[in-house]
Amino acid sequence: MASLRRKDRSPFWFACFTLPDGTRTQRSTGTHQRRIAQRIASEFEESARQASGGRFVESRARKTIADIYAMANTDTLPTSTTADFFKSWLKRKQIEADDSTHERYAGTVTQFIEHLGSRSQRDITHISAVDISSFRDAVARRLAPGSVNLMLKILRVAFTAARRDGLIDTNPAEKVPILKKSREAARRAFTLSELQSILKVADDEWRGMILFGVYTGQRLGDIAGLMWQNVDLKRGEVSLVTGKTGRQQILPLAAPLRRWIDSLPAAQKPDAPLFQNAFDIIQRQGRAGTLSNQFYGILVSAGLAPKKSHKATKNGRDAKREQNQLSFHSLRHTATTLLKSAGVSESITMEFVGHDSASVSRNYTHIDTATLKLAAAKLPDITKQ
Repeated sequence: MASLRRKDRSPFWFACFTLPDGTRTQRSTGTHQRRIAQRIASEFEESARQASGGRFVESRARKTIADIYAMANTDTLPTSTTADFFKSWLKRKQIEADDSTHERYAGTVTQFIEHLGSRSQRDITHISAVDISSFRDAVARRLAPGSVNLMLKILRVAFTAARRDGLIDTNPAEKVPILKKSREAARRAFTLSELQSILKVADDEWRGMILFGVYTGQRLGDIAGLMWQNVDLKRGEVSLVTGKTGRQQILPLAAPLRRWIDSLPAAQKPDAPLFQNAFDIIQRQGRAGTLSNQFYGILVSAGLAPKKSHKATKNGRDAKREQNQLSFHSLRHTATTLLKSAGVSESITMEFVGHDSASVSRNYTHIDTATLKLAAAKLPDITKQ
């Protein structure tokens, strides 16, 4: 029969009971109230008795823990299956995050639940670092390291919320290291001849977006969202607020970029998009994925990237895609490279392209537009052979 005892320097009663192998053991009840401690000790004893008879299944173990928790805390133990937790977490994130971020969260959760299979219907406390490592490794067989690491970071955020909700004691995702990015997959800047090659095969709208990428260093989504009201032809400037960092940018229109804008028919309304087709895609989808694929098609046409084909590798759609070193984001690297090659200082270059680093931004936000115009004037004209 279970009994109680006190230990020196502990305010709690200790339960004394017999384990399935016949040995006596002691466990703290976590309470200083004798009546509750005795009930907890009896639960320990009954669980040990059932275990010795081979009847101590998971449901009984969970009931024992829940009963003990309720006795000690006069409350019920918060529980949730992994699938139910992630379902409720996504609902919360739908309110807290923007559409594109929530879409990334939902995609990661869907794949993680599919990977767990029937285990997703078990309590979230059963999820271990091994489960998450297995998921990471499975995804890494078909996605680039950067994409895998982003999914892992999303799981870390979710399990942190589960810990705050009292569903788990530790975050298993924090024990899983991120993958090292392959050096071979690193993005690089375009050469001048490569820029001229893509301009030759691009239609007029894409020519404009490419010129904006080269001469402003801004991201594809921000360029696609530009309207005529962002352009001040009198001052020779374009202004925007970056979607990723919320940074206010006022940039000079380099001569080749200004010529392209001047060639366009006059806009009827200030809120008319500068790039109608690209703007419509961003409005419908909330992200630039389709535009990135279109730009990849331009690279293929220019002979700068291999044509994507799942059949060519005979590995199917689950095969890991080879990452091309050139993308629209490479134009951002190109702008940085061209500015530095023209002798523009590091500080002005970082201000020009809108560097992500908060410390850099704080140090260099005093650089005026006139200085940036001098920098833009040093850039080469990629529209001339």
